[in-house]
Amino acid sequence: VQLQASGGGLVQAGGSLRLSCAASGRTFSSYGMGWFRQAPGKEREFVAHISWGGANTDYADSVKGRFAISRDNAKNTVYLQMNNLKPEDTAVYYCAAAPTISGYRSPGTYSYWGRGTLVTVSS
Repeated sequence: VQLQASGGGLVQAGGSLRLSCAASGRTFSSYGMGWFRQAPGKEREFVAHISWGGANTDYADSVKGRFAISRDNAKNTVYLQMNNLKPEDTAVYYCAAAPTISGYRSPGTYSYWGRGTLVTVSS
């Protein structure tokens, strides 16, 4: 699976962005999909996960109620809608694919990673 994230940019605090992650290669619908982020000097952290069929989602506490993950298996794409953005959301955002649903909050669970897209939130 090859993944390409897009949609990052510069936005003011309180604004919104929608990230997309386009997949190609093996059957996209067989994989759970996650979004992670990494700020300068910090470890990569879990943001959100969606199950292969889209029925189950989960979020980090820091983004719950502000971010929404979704997927369109017909388009081989997963999305991350980010609302009410805060300066602390500034990071490079990565999408990733995992063949298993267990341990989805851990980066080590994921087999495939996109190259990341930068989100910068100004105060």
